[in-house]
Amino acid sequence: MVELKSEAALSAMREAGRVVATALAAVERAAGVGVSLLELDEVAREALREAGATSPFLGYRPSFAPVPFPAVICASVNDAVVHGIPDGYRLRDGDLVSIDCGAVLDGWAGDAAVSFTVGTPRAEDLRLIDTTRRALEAGIAAAVAGHRTGDIAHAIGTVARGAGYGLLEGFGGHGIGRRMHEDPHLPNEGRPGRGFPLKPGLVLAIEPMLIAGGTDTHTTDPDGWTLRTTDTTRAAHIEHTVAVTESGPRVLTLP
Repeated sequence: MVELKSEAALSAMREAGRVVATALAAVERAAGVGVSLLELDEVAREALREAGATSPFLGYRPSFAPVPFPAVICASVNDAVVHGIPDGYRLRDGDLVSIDCGAVLDGWAGDAAVSFTVGTPRAEDLRLIDTTRRALEAGIAAAVAGHRTGDIAHAIGTVARGAGYGLLEGFGGHGIGRRMHEDPHLPNEGRPGRGFPLKPGLVLAIEPMLIAGGTDTHTTDPDGWTLRTTDTTRAAHIEHTVAVTESGPRVLTLP
């Protein structure tokens, strides 16, 4: 079931989105050579605590997961695309890091992700991150009342494929509101004019996941969560929570 949010609900979701933005900014500032993924998770936990928010990630267990998720961020490094579990791994010079974070504040959720490099960046990683950001921007621009989810998907896929990148097969964005994952599903590739109609009050987490090698397939780590590229090339993941409104798309997870 798809719920259209009132203006009051959108305002509440904007506050949750600010918390997510604050947590992600704090994690990116803390990330550096020698810093562990567990330390980054603690940075995010503290940001949530200070805001009086809780994590929709912590303890989350969808049907595919063998165990509940044990952290408040997903920390995916290099060939890990999404859902990486923070552990004792210490970041190395040149790593490409994707951090996904959510927050629940006053009963409403926000969800966003960033990708960045640590230390000396590789030119190909910067291009991958920039293209992922452009794909997200194209998807946001298509989140207009009267369009359909296929228009967003087509916009994302056009940017990604045009640059020669792959898209994580079977994964994409989703509706969001009082729960982190709501209907409708939002693919990262599709046909314009198809899919669920976009109406004012619909809120979507738009999240392109691009794979440098051009493949779409993935493997799953023994932890049952971390998804990696099958060709071992690097990946990037950038996400915003976006509301469809009468006046155009409204990004709820900006700082």
